[in-house]
Amino acid sequence: MGRKNKTNHTLQPVKTRNQRNLTPDQRELEELVDKLLRISTLPQQPIIQKSLENQKEINNITERVKKLEVNKDSKSSVDNRVTSAIINNFMKWCTENGAHLNGCSIQEFEGYELGIKAEVDIQQSSLVIAVPRKLMMSIENARESILKDLVQKDKILSTMPNVTLAIFLLLEKFKGDSFWKPYIEILPKTYTTVLYFSIEELEELKGSPTLDLALRQIKSISRQYAYFHKLFATSDDPVSKVMRNRFTFKEYCWAVSTIMTRQNTIPFQENYHALIPLWDMCNHTNGTISTAYNPVLDRSECLALRNFKAGEQLFIFYGGRSNADLFVHNGFVFEDNDYDVYWIRLGISKSDPLQEKRNILLNKLSISSTTDFSIRKDAKPIDGQLLAFLRIFNMNEEQLDHWISSVKSGDLECIECAVETTVENKAWTFLQARLKLLLATYKTTLEEDEKLITEAQTPNRLLAIKMRATEKRIIRETLKYVEQFIKH
Repeated sequence: MGRKNKTNHTLQPVKTRNQRNLTPDQRELEELVDKLLRISTLPQQPIIQKSLENQKEINNITERVKKLEVNKDSKSSVDNRVTSAIINNFMKWCTENGAHLNGCSIQEFEGYELGIKAEVDIQQSSLVIAVPRKLMMSIENARESILKDLVQKDKILSTMPNVTLAIFLLLEKFKGDSFWKPYIEILPKTYTTVLYFSIEELEELKGSPTLDLALRQIKSISRQYAYFHKLFATSDDPVSKVMRNRFTFKEYCWAVSTIMTRQNTIPFQENYHALIPLWDMCNHTNGTISTAYNPVLDRSECLALRNFKAGEQLFIFYGGRSNADLFVHNGFVFEDNDYDVYWIRLGISKSDPLQEKRNILLNKLSISSTTDFSIRKDAKPIDGQLLAFLRIFNMNEEQLDHWISSVKSGDLECIECAVETTVENKAWTFLQARLKLLLATYKTTLEEDEKLITEAQTPNRLLAIKMRATEKRIIRETLKYVEQFIKH
């Protein structure tokens, strides 16, 4: 959901509760929230083990917070299965409000929970789903609700539409008679986003760069929860009056996960975030974007991205996103992901006597002195900027001077660039050593991971194992590519 804006918030809380009237549990909760806000506001540690220790402290607090807030949470089953009555009521609501699901139905699929099933043969590019804008739960709706004044005053809500949508979703959930009630009832009760991972499940990602992304995400959401808890507990606006006795860490994680896994951007007047009921029942596969907004009919339209046979699950393409992105924000790993990448952080040491000249040449190519480079799941996994960095990193002073003065410095990004053999050999050998080191940082081998995947695991642990396995496959394939290049 993004990092909290560090600017001081202009909304001034108004104390509405006498601290002396708090029960011992309420007093403990307020103290824990204060502590959580302090800890989650600390800068992210550059050493991953330190970040994990910080996360353990956050986790200890939030586990106790959840126990203290248990009576405020919605009384609903943690089972994600939905009844046929809920599905039928949802489809009735969609149809009555102008949505269309052509030749398909909502069904459960093993490994996917709910999805869209083709009931007849569906041809590529045929219209499958149409959802009018009035059915969408959008940032526009939020800004026209009782949230309006708070959005204008609060720095987080005014600058982070995804957070605003999460709070609006909770307000609608707590209303009971919401227009979107049939939609809210069909949503998952829990998710497999990183917000639901235990410390032990997160530790399965040791050695993976995705662990740092996951820890940053959890820390950010924990900070947001603590901020809004204090805001709602001490303010006297209409939103706070509703949320004060219903807003919990568990509810916020659910709302945030719903937004992260389902939101889309609708190009109506200006791009704005929205949840699109019915359309968001589609699961992901490789392909091309087949959903667009029809401004004439004021609706979102989804076309079949390929031919589907009757009985098949109908998939859509979520966009060219890496598995790290899908894992952290959507709670799944797509093992056959054509767009998967692995990120390598490389930098020029400040103690390097040629640091200044290396940086001058890097700047000519718009490359930062410390940056994350991607290696792709591709026949040619090394991109031009990574190749240029490796060459510059391994040049001597004379070679640096030559390329700094050259009008063809951009050629360093081309694999056929005529650099000196010594530089080329050093660059590729360095990358080979780095890839081997990256594989060695994981606590398991790829073969061990593949065996673990076939064994019974908790859903979150299985996801973490799949995540690190996809990374290792990219590293291994890239290593083969590099070794083949060195050999020839």
